This record gives sequence, C-alpha cells and structure tokens, in this order.
Amino acid sequence: MSKRTSLSLKIFVSVTFLLLVGTAILAACGSSSSGTATASSSSSTTTQPSGSNARSGPAAGGASGTVSNVSTSGFTLTTATGQKVTVDEASSTVYQNGTSSTSASAITNGESVLVLGTVNTTNGTTIAATQVIVQPTGSDGSAASSAAGVIPFQPGTPSTSKQVGQIPANYSQGSGTIVSGTTANKATEAALAAYPGGVVDRVVQLSNGEYEVHNIGVNWPHHVFVNQAFQVVGAN
Repeated sequence: MSKRTSLSLKIFVSVTFLLLVGTAILAACGSSSSGTATASSSSSTTTQPSGSNARSGPAAGGASGTVSNVSTSGFTLTTATGQKVTVDEASSTVYQNGTSSTSASAITNGESVLVLGTVNTTNGTTIAATQVIVQPTGSDGSAASSAAGVIPFQPGTPSTSKQVGQIPANYSQGSGTIVSGTTANKATEAALAAYPGGVVDRVVQLSNGEYEVHNIGVNWPHHVFVNQAFQVVGAN
C-alpha cells in the first residue's frame, strides 16, 4: 500500500468517526430538548378550583310577581323588577286566594301571586313551591315596587348604600342561623309585601331573635329586617 493510499484511508476513517460522533451528540440534544419541553408542558397544566356556594345550598324563601307560561308542572313568575323565576309545582303544593283555599286551576296567566318554597339559584332561579297565594292585582307590580324604593338590578351598576329604619344592634352580615318552615314563610311574606321585586333566597334568625331576609335580584334592598312579630323594621 502506498503512502498516499494509507493517508487517504486514515483521513476517511477520521472523517467517518467525526460524523458518527456528531450525529450521536445531535440525537442526544434533541432527546433532551423534547423531554424538557414535555416536562414544561406538563408542569404548566393546573387544576382550577371549583366555585363554592356561599349559601351552602337551597333554602326557604320566595318571590311575588305575575304568572306566565302555565303548564301542568309549574309556571314562570316575573317579579316587579323583571326577574324571571321558574316555579315548580308538586302534588303537595298548597294554593290560596287571599286567606281562602283554592286549587291549581286558580293559577292562570296574568295572575298576581306570592310563591313560597325552596329557592335554588344554582342554575338560574327556581322555586320548588310549597305554597302559591293569589294576590290582589297590582299589589306586587312595578308601581308598588317603585313606591317602596326598590332599585332594580342593572348589570355593572354597584349596589346602593342606603339604610332605612332600624338595623339590629351588632348586626354582622353572614351571621345567624338559616330558618325554614312557617317561620321563614312569614318573614318572607312580610319582606316581599314591604319591598316587592326581589327574590328571597334565605331567611336568617339573628342573635336578638329578629330575622334578616336576604333579597337578591335587586340593587336595593339586599337585607330586610323583620322582628319577632313578623313586622318589617328596617332594610339596607
């Protein structure tokens, strides 16, 4: 073998070796980069916490307004401020016309009614009605609501800071015990008679024995205070 041939062979072997080493290094870098990208993508995925209901579930309350869309299982109630409420009726639902007993047939489109029952705001506003009471025409309409000073809800408009009457001493929002049954019904009825237009989604008994009726769907009032004789004494 000549010297020139020997030199060419050595150069060929050296170049081939360098190419093989370079290919291996590039492959390793690509694998590392891919692994880093995968890890980065994985670490950026987080589980968002689910929302919670501060009311801790449906509670006794109610609403008053005008009936529409009557069916065999319920109807739609539109409050004086335009809030839409789905009312679900059951075989156990009690019907009254004023203080007299009546039947489900008395609930017709255009009728003014007060609905008492379990209020659920998880998906829209729904009331599982325990009691439906036909009201005098106009008693819970927009004119009555406006006269009472109720401020309808408007998206983007902050709540009105206003206090009327007596607020229980040492009152703290969120305090008290949620009540149900006849007690909640009487407090709800009193609050809606004084301030028609909202939806009562819970009634809370305070430490002094009085009640805070929580009113939603309006900008004011959010809290109506009712004494132990079920008379409205204040609102804010």
